[in-house]
Amino acid sequence: MLRRLQTLDRRIRLGICGMGSVGKGVLFQSSITPAMESVAIADINVEKAIDCARFMAREYRIVHRQGDLQDTMREGRLAICEDASLTAAAEGLDAFIDCSTAIAEAARFDTIALETRKHLIMMNAEADLILGPYLLRVARANGVVYTSCDGDQPAAIRRLIDDIELWGFQVVMAGNIKGYLDRYVTPTSIVPEADKRGLDYRMCASYTDGTKLNIEMALVANAIGASASVPGMHGPRTAHVRDIFDHLPFSVLWDGERPLVDYVLGAEPTGGVFVVGYSGNAYQQSMLAWFPPKIGAAPFYLFYRPYHLCHIEAMRCVAEACLDGQALLQPSHGFRTNVFTYAKRDLRLGDTLDGIGGYACYGLIENCSDVNGDSGLPICLADGAVVNRDVAKDDRIRLSDVRMRHNDPAAAIYATAQHVRPVSL
Repeated sequence: MLRRLQTLDRRIRLGICGMGSVGKGVLFQSSITPAMESVAIADINVEKAIDCARFMAREYRIVHRQGDLQDTMREGRLAICEDASLTAAAEGLDAFIDCSTAIAEAARFDTIALETRKHLIMMNAEADLILGPYLLRVARANGVVYTSCDGDQPAAIRRLIDDIELWGFQVVMAGNIKGYLDRYVTPTSIVPEADKRGLDYRMCASYTDGTKLNIEMALVANAIGASASVPGMHGPRTAHVRDIFDHLPFSVLWDGERPLVDYVLGAEPTGGVFVVGYSGNAYQQSMLAWFPPKIGAAPFYLFYRPYHLCHIEAMRCVAEACLDGQALLQPSHGFRTNVFTYAKRDLRLGDTLDGIGGYACYGLIENCSDVNGDSGLPICLADGAVVNRDVAKDDRIRLSDVRMRHNDPAAAIYATAQHVRPVSL
């Protein structure tokens, strides 16, 4: 891929939405990758985008109209927009990278990007989960690629899966390695840790309470047709990921066909991902017994990667989309799983939920086939919903337990996809 980019006779032109730590990293990475060029960026907080432009020593112009945006791009300056829809609609872009944390707004600007025939690269896991099946249909209708981005755990898992399937293994489990878990953390209690890492408090809380982990593994499940053994997955605590065989009985959990998703907690290597594969071939089993370190016992074998590098890895899947029309990870199986809302504390009639990484709720992955008529409230739609009954701590919150925000485009898209009619405020 590097050689192809080095010899490309034109630049791949990118627009980026969401100029926080992830967007800033993607902007930087595009500048050091051959043939890549970011020409327009957007953030609802324009100062963040300006800071990124200055960090990159780029000449820039703040624009509010499409004509001014196109003029700025032609002049070789970086166009900065407050409204991401303006960037998404820009002519001459090859791909639009969503690095925001928006959900309702993403339904609008991500759709615009696809309808104006730009490849859409998602570094916004929340919107990727709840809007993904819809956005994939829009992408296919417009002849462009919709994909999750390299660098986050789901993409790193996908690359591992591609490897072991090429080698002839059957995927048994796709997994994440999580360092720490506290379901009841809040944006206030997480402040010291978030400040150490330079993270937004709600974002850090969503990492710590496990919601982000569950969203990431739902993305994997919906891409490979996997399921979760139990709501929230098992997540055994282990010293090293290799110890997983001492905690999960794969011959019992796995049905021999459908892969599972799960995680290990507190294990080395931190920040890594893993895949368990199956080989029933006696010759392969005898060969695998020779290779140190031991990667399992026949017929189950462990493959893991000790890192994921976020924006540093991002450009490969952008190039694959733009040059080959190839997606790395997309919800090909629709809503096989989703992440539903559970009460982080006792809630009272009339309380308003504050969504992902907040004070009121956390999310757990569940198989949509297990939910049946008792439709849960997706955590990605929980922000602003008002509960219409008392809900005890750790209880599951159903769609019928809340009144949804009025005119939420993400909720409308989900309702259509699920044949559910949400109740509006």
